[in-house]
This record gives sequence, structure tokens and C-alpha cells, in this order.
Amino acid sequence: MHVLGDRVLELGPALQPGGPYRNFKLTRDEDGIAWLLFDREGASANTLSAEVMQEFNAVLASLEAERPAGLVIRSAKPSGFIAGADVNEFRGADDPGMVEAAIRDAHAVIDRLEALRLPTVAVIHGFCLGGGLEVALACQSRIAIDAARFGFPEVMLGLHPGLGGTARFTALVHPTQAMTLMLTGRTIDARRAKALGLVDAVTQERHVGNAVKDALFGRLKRARPGLINTFTNLTPVRGFLANRMRAEAAKAARREHYPAPYALIDLWEEHGGDKAAMLKAEPASFARLMVTPTAQNLIRVFFLREQMKKSAGSGSAIRHVHVIGAGAMGGDIAAWCAGQGLRTSLADMKAEPIAGAVKRAAELYGKIIRKPIEVRDALDRLIPDMEGEGVRNADLIIEAVPEKLELKQKLYAGIEPKMKQGAILATNTSSIPLEDLRTNLVRPERLVGLHFFNPVSRLQLVEVVSHEGSNSEILKQALAFVGEIDRLPLPVKSSPGFLVNRALTPYMLEAMVMLDEKIDQRLIDAAAEKFGMPMGPIELADQVGLDICLDVGDMLRSKFGDLLPPTPAWLREKVAKGELGRKTGKGFYVWREGRADKARGPQTAEPTDEMIDRLILPMSNVCIAALREGIVDNADAVDGAMIFGTGYAPFRGGPLNYARTRGVQNVVAALRALAEKFGGRFTPDPGWDSFK
Repeated sequence: MHVLGDRVLELGPALQPGGPYRNFKLTRDEDGIAWLLFDREGASANTLSAEVMQEFNAVLASLEAERPAGLVIRSAKPSGFIAGADVNEFRGADDPGMVEAAIRDAHAVIDRLEALRLPTVAVIHGFCLGGGLEVALACQSRIAIDAARFGFPEVMLGLHPGLGGTARFTALVHPTQAMTLMLTGRTIDARRAKALGLVDAVTQERHVGNAVKDALFGRLKRARPGLINTFTNLTPVRGFLANRMRAEAAKAARREHYPAPYALIDLWEEHGGDKAAMLKAEPASFARLMVTPTAQNLIRVFFLREQMKKSAGSGSAIRHVHVIGAGAMGGDIAAWCAGQGLRTSLADMKAEPIAGAVKRAAELYGKIIRKPIEVRDALDRLIPDMEGEGVRNADLIIEAVPEKLELKQKLYAGIEPKMKQGAILATNTSSIPLEDLRTNLVRPERLVGLHFFNPVSRLQLVEVVSHEGSNSEILKQALAFVGEIDRLPLPVKSSPGFLVNRALTPYMLEAMVMLDEKIDQRLIDAAAEKFGMPMGPIELADQVGLDICLDVGDMLRSKFGDLLPPTPAWLREKVAKGELGRKTGKGFYVWREGRADKARGPQTAEPTDEMIDRLILPMSNVCIAALREGIVDNADAVDGAMIFGTGYAPFRGGPLNYARTRGVQNVVAALRALAEKFGGRFTPDPGWDSFK
């Protein structure tokens, strides 16, 4: 039997259910229409592996022989249509010739689907990404269930579409719109896909049967490229637009760091408008990208993310979160929790910070939540709580008050007696060891660190901090909570600065020392950006807040002494004057509309390799120390934390992967040379001796 819309139909005799296929179910309904359900064996989502593509090819061969009245391709997975290629098969690729041959074989399968001499329809629910969208594009018609999402995320892996998507997408949809989606990796919803001409109809599940019949029997008006598409694909127009696209790409990433966007633009500029030529050229371009260090490192980062997701576990029992402190961090943590479906009360001693937090929440929800009614619901879940009564009913209390030990301890003394049985007390401290914070608690075992990073809505990492007296069940619940709110948990042991801030502090303080040496602040930032950091340490200090940087630096220096650069006196003076960075409108830079003004005078020098090493290598050195001390369990977790918590150049694969790629001996020698010239803070950690 098969479900067609609301009807349950018996199978016809020509195509029997299941058949010889492991990943597909092929049936025929009473109208002679073949239904191909993609249901990859043993997986929660459909992905395209070499084995799957071989089987898909066999299915298509049988359809060529059977010649049904039409073909409908659907997914049997509740999660969506097809998530894309099986990324596991990308790992370790180093021979572009072998990659190109494999891609051409897969191309032939998709081309075979497109060439079927019968009407074909893709019915899409959930996600339709990458290779999945390329399968859909090879069908004559596409019908989307109203909650479907579409996109080409390959650029996030250092690639561009490789199964004909570059040619078919730019032939069907206005090329500049198609290229924008491929260059950014953004996803769009079904309504937007219909407006672009990517899908022919948007419907609800109960109407799928009628929509399919309309498509197969010629009653559905198919999206077709217009004259403007033809004009845009003309050679002179492509050349002009391609140059504009390169200029935009350069604002986001350097070609030597992220070659994929530039390769895609080159491919379209050379072959756009000639679908056959573009299809022929695409595999070679894809293969060249696949073997680059950028692609291989970004693929590694993809799996680091998946590992961190798995570490969260499941089954969070947290339903009510109470956040104390409505400042920049506390307010944004509360907003994020409410946006993820949790009842969230937000307490502060004054009304103004709470009002500001609610305003920021409304702005955030307007950007990330599509439906107005869902924005309203999220705001309803964010509850201003001037009296702090939410602490009595909360499953989790998150403290986000200023980084003062005595202040936090006094707060705990006031709220611990009010907490219900089984509630968790979490601190968002960025540097204070939990051993210090727990001193006066009656039940210190339920204290855990949940260290979020700023901005909360963009940085995915949350350090889940344990101490010697931690309760294992509470830690498990904390990890599950982080996963439930769509963040990536990193289990770390309590230590000054934990992992991320301990590693980031020397990066930022070294920049202050460079300023003391009269090196232009824009040149310092340019050195970090040349390495691949998303922003330089001076701009980052302004983003974080110079007061917070100073507090963290002082805390870590009290523990690690000469291993950190000294804090210049003028930094304390800036903080005393209230020049705290972005939040006050002035720090090292003047900030206008959320952006640092860097246009003050010409930059006359270029960053040197020594400048880059002074900023970057101390981060790797501290990461090795944290690994040696057991603060974090493994090198992969360290690299993932630095990428997802600080934005450390993803294409480098993390600070330890960078050291491994550059060569450990080379890194150690460079640190020794810096130590001789600039001081003992660059002394290589003993952990390098055993790192491989």
C-alpha cells in the first residue's frame, strides 16, 4: 500500500514493494505512477553515498524499462528530503583525479534522472540541502510541503555544489539570486523558493496527492527561466557581475583562505549560460577544492561539531530557567533560552537592564524566527522578574552578575535557601574557579559552570564546568540542557579561565603589549585577520568590553604570573574613564551603529610573520597546557571549543590542528625564538613533548 494524499492505495502488479533495494522503496499506484521513497538504511537522515548513488542508478534503469506514467520521489524520513552528500566520504581526499572520477560517476546518475522520458516530480518536506537539492533540480517539477527548507551549504565545507547544482540552479533561477544562495550557504523557506522559481508549488501534506497529479498530467504551471535570466547569463553581463561578486566575497574571506566562493564565481563567469559546458566543467572544479587544506579542515570542523552535539546527550528535564543579571550576557542568555522554547524569568535589581534585554530579545527574534506568532510566543516566555520570585520554581538558575567573587557568593547565600529540590545552580563566570565560588554553599555539588560566549546568538559554544565535588547527574543534565537550546557543550574541569578565556587572554594581552610598542592598532588587527581570525584582538577587546578583559586578565595573571603579558597602565585608565568599547561607543575604536570605525588615517605597513606568531602561537601553547593538565579531555575538543567559542580561523582546523599541520617542532622553535626576544611568556609548554 502507499499513501497518496489522504488515500491508501493498493500496489499495482508491475512494480513490487521493496524489491532488491536497501535504501529505496519503489511502488506503483492505481494511476500507474511510480513512487520512489528514499529511506537510507540505518540512518536518521537521507544522504548520498557512493553506494546509494549506485543503487539509485539501478532504480533509474528499472524505471527506464518499466516506463510508468510518471515518477514521484519522496523521502520516508520524518526529518526531511535529502540532507546532502555523505560527508564521511570526503574525509582524507588527496587525489583530485580520483575525486573527479567519482563525481563524474555521480553526475551520470543525476543526468540519467533528468533524461528520463516520463514526467518526474520531487515532493519535498523538511530539509532539502546540497546534493538533495541537486536531485530535486534534476526532476521536471518540484512540490514543497509548506515547512520545507532549501539551500546549498557546500561553501561551509570549502566546496561548491558538485552534482550539477551550479549549472541547473543558475539556469533555472535568476543567476545573481542563485549565486548568492550558493556563495553564502544560506537556506530559504518554501515560500521564498516558490518566489524564486525554485519550486513550482507549495502545499500542505493532505493536498500532496492532488498537487502530484496536477504536476504529472500537465495541469501545474512550472517555473521557467525568463528573459532576464538569459540576459544575465550573457558573457559581458556575467563578467561585470562576477567582478562585483568577487569584491563582495573579498569582504568576507580571502581567496587564499577560502577558495570555494572564488572558484564558483570563476566557474559561472566562464560557463554560465551554457548548461552543458558548466555541467562538464563542474566536477574538475569541485575536485580541486576537495583536496585543499581548507576543505579538509572544514570537513574536520563539521565532524567536530557533530561530536560535540553527541556529547550533549538527550532528555533534558529543564523547563523553567531563571537568569539573574540582565546585562549584556545575562539578558542575551535569557533571550536565547526563551527563544528555544523554555519558560525563562529574568531578574535584576533595576528595571532598565531588564527592559533593555527584552528589547534586544525582540530584535533577535525578528531576525531568527520566521512567523510573527512565534515571535510573540517567545516574548511571552521571557518573563521580567524584578522580585526574583522565579528562583523558587526554576529547574535551572543561571547567575550572570559581574565578575566579583564576593558579589557572587553573597548572591548564592540569598538564593540557595529558596531553590527547589533538584534545582541546578549555574554560574556564567568567565574566569573564577568554581572551587572559590562554592565555598559557602550548603550543597556545593549542585553548582556547575555554564559559560556562554558573547554574542550568545552567534557563538555556539558553552563551557560546562565541573569541580571536584560536582554531582555526575547534575553535569549530565547541564550537558543535555545545552544541547536542547541548540548550543555545543564542552565539558571542562574548573581552572582559572577554563579553556577558552585562558587561551584567548594571551592573544589579547599581547596585542596590548604591541600597542605599548607603538604598533598601529589597525596593523595589529590586520595581522590576526591575515592569519584568518574573524576579527583582530583590538577589535575583539572592544567587542567583549575592556572592563571584562581587564578583570579576566587580572584573575589569570594572579594564577599564572609571568606566563601572561603585563597589563599596561593606560588600559586601566581607559576603563576608569568609561571607555569600555562597543557598549559605551568608544574603546580602542569609535563604534557607530555596532561597527568599529577603522578609517582613521592610512595603514602604511604590512603585518609581519613575527607579529602573527606573537598573537597566534600563545593560543596553541595554552591549549597544549590545558590538554596536559586535563582541563579538557582531548585535542579535538580543544580545537572545536576554540572554533565555536572564539571564531578561531575554521579553515585552520583549530589551534592544535594548526600546530600539527605546521609541524610541532617548527612551532616549538618559533616559541623559543620569541621567548629569547620578548620574554618567558612565550616559553613552550612541556606538553609539546608528547603531542602528536
